Amino acid sequence: MNFLAHIYLSNNDPDIQLGNFIADAIKGKKYLDYSEKIQQGILLHRGIDSFTDKHSKVKETKRFFSAYGHYSGVITDIIFDHFLAKHWLQFHTTPLDEFTEFFYVLLHDRFEILPDRIKVFYPEMRKQNWLLKYATLEGISDILFQMNHRTRNISKMNYAIIELREHYDAIEQLFFEFFEDLEGYAFLKQMALEA
Repeated sequence: MNFLAHIYLSNNDPDIQLGNFIADAIKGKKYLDYSEKIQQGILLHRGIDSFTDKHSKVKETKRFFSAYGHYSGVITDIIFDHFLAKHWLQFHTTPLDEFTEFFYVLLHDRFEILPDRIKVFYPEMRKQNWLLKYATLEGISDILFQMNHRTRNISKMNYAIIELREHYDAIEQLFFEFFEDLEGYAFLKQMALEA
């Protein structure tokens, strides 16, 4: 899953949200350098990624983007965040614009502990409000364009909007089927981490 899902699946705990968000930039046992709750967020993120990669509905979705090779997983993550954002109020009581602004403030306030990689892109992320952009097809198109640029135009991810539009309803259904399972997994994983 991508940024929004990881933050959402952190049970509204700011430290777990922070850990879940920075996890990709924390390798191996470096997570032990952080507080207990941030560690839980990092480990939760790793569990979510592992669960996601193995799920049949995710594999089925990736087939729509097979032309993009190993980038099909990245594309699927981004597009699943789109459906989470689009249907946000089915999952969370706080409106998406308020939820994302709270999270940006959290990152701003804890900026000094962010890994360097996160510090580099956070200002642009907030300026362009990536998390809120996920809610629209135009926003997702822009995100895919930026991701393609980050790969120096190798991935061609910007064209994945074509497959998304073509198979929109089918992918949306796969998202809902997958996300119900993911929420259940994340809940159990957090209970295990807190035990």
